[in-house]
Amino acid sequence: MQNSIRPETMARITTPELAHAFIEEQIKEVRAQVGDKKVLLALSGGVDSSVVAALLIKAIGKQLVCVHVNHGLMRKNESENVIEVFRNQLDANLIYVDATDRFLDLLAGVSDPESKRKIIGKEFIEVFADEARKLEGVEFLAQGTIYPDILESIKQAEGKKAVKSHHNVGGLPDDLQFELVEPVKLLFKDEVRVVGEALGLPHAMVYRQPFPGPGLGVRCLGAITRDRLHALREADAILREEFDNCGLAEKVWQYFIAIPDIKSVGVKDESRYEGWPAIIRAVNTKDAMTATIEEIPYEVLHKIVARITNEVEGINRVLFDLTPKPTGTIEWE
Repeated sequence: MQNSIRPETMARITTPELAHAFIEEQIKEVRAQVGDKKVLLALSGGVDSSVVAALLIKAIGKQLVCVHVNHGLMRKNESENVIEVFRNQLDANLIYVDATDRFLDLLAGVSDPESKRKIIGKEFIEVFADEARKLEGVEFLAQGTIYPDILESIKQAEGKKAVKSHHNVGGLPDDLQFELVEPVKLLFKDEVRVVGEALGLPHAMVYRQPFPGPGLGVRCLGAITRDRLHALREADAILREEFDNCGLAEKVWQYFIAIPDIKSVGVKDESRYEGWPAIIRAVNTKDAMTATIEEIPYEVLHKIVARITNEVEGINRVLFDLTPKPTGTIEWE
């Protein structure tokens, strides 16, 4: 992968016409590479894996086997949306794995952020590997690698400090040796989105905001509990709905709710009511190395506060994080 350098002569994919030409070229290359063999893909529902899935369905149809693992840390209705688009609309060969209990049992009582990330990453690989072993005739692994991943990996290989390591579904057990299929590896994120639109994927999926691999696991701060995770999922859904309603959804690079493992005293139905605070985070950035805070109109904030405190059990306060990066990071964990 590290030798995959984008040619200087390669045109930027900025129009539907260029995207369709790219798709046709990749269809030919994938068919030549794969032949009549099966290809396995971990389909998270993120932009990159979704675009790769849609492209490969066009190229090889049912030879592609998509595995969607629900680790119980997805946002509200995300797994259902993946099933609706890929199984019901695109007729994909999709395996859905509900591993919620498996993940949450392992995470019980674990409060350290890095420990949570390692548990989630390791278990995801094990769940995916378990499904892969059940299949026959799979010789290829498709990945949603994009060009920034390659650039970061090259920096790391040269001993430079990389922004992040490029893993995708790396670290599979030795008994699962696959040849890689990476059809969008020379594209930048904005180009992947243009290709996704050309493939007919839903706009909301193509422009899905960045979502960490550990999902809500790093937004349910401290040790994860099922009741607080449920409250987080519901509050986050309200935030996203209201941002959609007021036109902020595509203006803000990343926005979400975080809920810490603390409670404060409040009042509900004229009685003492202890609940968690929901923290709103809304940031804009060009490179994720620095970030600025999006100014949200007070009337929008008031509506979000009213809905969350009235509709979500367990939350009695809503806070707005005004800290840029630095000194804060984009995520809380």
